[in-house]
Amino acid sequence: MAVGKSKKGNKEGEMTFLQHLEELRWHIIRSIVAVAVGAVVAFILKDFIFNHIILAPKSPDFITNRLLCRLADVVNTPALCINQEPLDLISIKMSGQFTTHINISLIAGVVLAFPYIFWEFWSFFRPALYEKERKYARGAVTAASLLFLTGILFGYYIISPLSINFLATYRVSEIVHNQINITSYIGSVTSVALSAGVTFELPIVVFFLARIGVITPEFMRKYRRHAIVVVLIIAAIITPPDVFSQTLVSIPLILLYEVSIFIAARVVKKRELDDAAADAEADTAGKK
Repeated sequence: MAVGKSKKGNKEGEMTFLQHLEELRWHIIRSIVAVAVGAVVAFILKDFIFNHIILAPKSPDFITNRLLCRLADVVNTPALCINQEPLDLISIKMSGQFTTHINISLIAGVVLAFPYIFWEFWSFFRPALYEKERKYARGAVTAASLLFLTGILFGYYIISPLSINFLATYRVSEIVHNQINITSYIGSVTSVALSAGVTFELPIVVFFLARIGVITPEFMRKYRRHAIVVVLIIAAIITPPDVFSQTLVSIPLILLYEVSIFIAARVVKKRELDDAAADAEADTAGKK
């Protein structure tokens, strides 16, 4: 990493290794404070967080479940009507619900503070970039935040209801009944939503990897079929056994991969043009 600049640095204005660590420490501390503030807000809003967000996807009144049931009537496909049976949750530990409340508050704090966390770490690494690299990465915080939020919403509104329906109704035998623990249910919902949020960061990751030459659009095109197969397998596992549900989950993820290929191609082309311009400038300077 290139050496950053600071008023606390040496005579040349460059920061020492220990000063870098000190700077990073304050970025981390401010990020933790942001998460703590978000967690406190979520802890106070317990009823709204649990009744209207966390526990909502299992309810027949949840918007995704209602829309799929309407679609099931239109296309005469009963399998599309999901989460219509009541799903009772239990807590098997004395401190189970209180611990769950704290854990969800912390997760909500991370989600709420994500744009600020990303901005803090971006602020730390930004001085190490060259001016051209800063220009390419302009808007990274906004783009990453929007993609993360979009992924969270996709996981919450699309994948979570389908996963709940599949996992809650799956049985190895008719004589075995599901008694689902609250921590298991919440773990499934939050992991699905957060995983989708992280997955939707793929274009940002590809942008930076393509910029430093680690990945190329040719490589992504070569393994396109492998990526599609993986997406289809995941969709088949978490959705009801019908083509519509599998397509509903698969298409956004496949489009995300295609967008990433386009971004990688643009980055590589831009880098090649910059390299050619730099070589031409160097040749001109050498002739003089």
